[in-house]
Amino acid sequence: MFEAVQGIDWSWAREIIFIAYALTIVSIIGIVISENRNPVKSLAWVTVLLLLPMLGIVLYLFFGRNIRNQRKLSRRYRRRLKKRAPRSSINFRELNLPPETLQLIRLAHSVGSAPIYNASKVDVFVSGKEKFDSLKKDLLSAKKFINLEYYIFENDKIGTEISEILMKKARSGVTVRVIYDHVGSFTVKSRFFKKMREAGILIFPFFKVSFPQLGTRLNWRNHRKLCVIDGTIGYLGGMNIADRYIDGGKKFASWRDTHVRVEGTVVSALQYAFAVDWHFMGQPLIEEEFNADNNTDSNISVQMLTSGPTSQWSNISYMFHKAICSARRRIYIQTPYFLPTDSLLKGLITAALSGVDVRVLIPRKSDSHLLDNASASYISECLRSGIKIYFYEAGMLHSKLIIVDDDFVTIGSTNFDFRSFEHNFEGNLFFYSQEFTNKMLEIFREDLKQSTRVLPDAWSKRPLVRRAIESVERLLSPIL
Repeated sequence: MFEAVQGIDWSWAREIIFIAYALTIVSIIGIVISENRNPVKSLAWVTVLLLLPMLGIVLYLFFGRNIRNQRKLSRRYRRRLKKRAPRSSINFRELNLPPETLQLIRLAHSVGSAPIYNASKVDVFVSGKEKFDSLKKDLLSAKKFINLEYYIFENDKIGTEISEILMKKARSGVTVRVIYDHVGSFTVKSRFFKKMREAGILIFPFFKVSFPQLGTRLNWRNHRKLCVIDGTIGYLGGMNIADRYIDGGKKFASWRDTHVRVEGTVVSALQYAFAVDWHFMGQPLIEEEFNADNNTDSNISVQMLTSGPTSQWSNISYMFHKAICSARRRIYIQTPYFLPTDSLLKGLITAALSGVDVRVLIPRKSDSHLLDNASASYISECLRSGIKIYFYEAGMLHSKLIIVDDDFVTIGSTNFDFRSFEHNFEGNLFFYSQEFTNKMLEIFREDLKQSTRVLPDAWSKRPLVRRAIESVERLLSPIL
């Protein structure tokens, strides 16, 4: 009998497996196409599925699925939260701003229901030491609550200092809530967070990656870095809680980043953003009153806008696109990774060809070699159009900053890349003030002094192998 079984021709089984496998690939490609995504991104996925079939299926299951239009908060809970926020007393139509800037304010309201608020005080930090010295002081002064949300909360020197302060405040009766991203803080041992939980801190990982949800959660990360203290003080920007944001870590001589501390009614927008994320994780709706100072004397008008894979629109990407297309004089960009969408790249090129001063400042070497190569693949096209590209030489440039003309600045967690626009939960502040714009222009120009401009002739002489590697990695940029 055994010999009879051995004699069976099993080629039909291989054919069935091959047909099933081919149908799976075709079905996934059909899903990708039917979702009507960005054609560049869809083409990238089709390429991966065809060239790397087995690996492509796994990558798609973990990184390619779409969760857009899933509600993070019901309409009823949104109304309850908004009732607690101070009403904006600013009529944006009466602001002394150009028509193009007023359109930006209207856009932020249309895509993200973002009110226009005032900031009675704005402090800008360009170094981790300054930011964390200020944050620690404000945390120690908290009387009612602390809401803290970071992509990375490291168990190192500064992480331990922050956690000790949070535990001290929790034991004293202050309500302390912490959200950390599970993937961003994946290397941190659980006992670090367990210790805080045992001290009375309400601390939870965002989109915890575990079976069976691994494939539905790994790709979507909470990249925001914000903190709200007593409803009167807010922090937002690009710095996570880790020592390398202070000293550069093992890889860099220094770490250049941008973070802001705000006071005024705009703090209620940060509180609202945190409350939405808190409830999204299945936690009770935050019922605290918004206590932001309603000082209308400020000349800094500001909006807080969030975006993410559950948003109906690509909120922050749309704002970037509109600002770039509306530019009359200048567009200055700082970003650690330069992987623009096709529309944003065309917007920058069109602006440069129209005589707008377009400058992009990126690090000579970032914390990702893969993204360095992908970013480099865009430089030649930019240089041909007249865009000025600069490499920051002093260390790691992690700042996320855009300045347009004389009255528009945005600072936050959003990188100028596909991942921030499509897959991450991000948050940015949009400032409309000539005074604040001038301040940020000074900072940008100081950074240029520590940078090297990329010259077309020198750039064109890069080795052929390097250019080939950059081009290949650019194909993957929509899904990196």
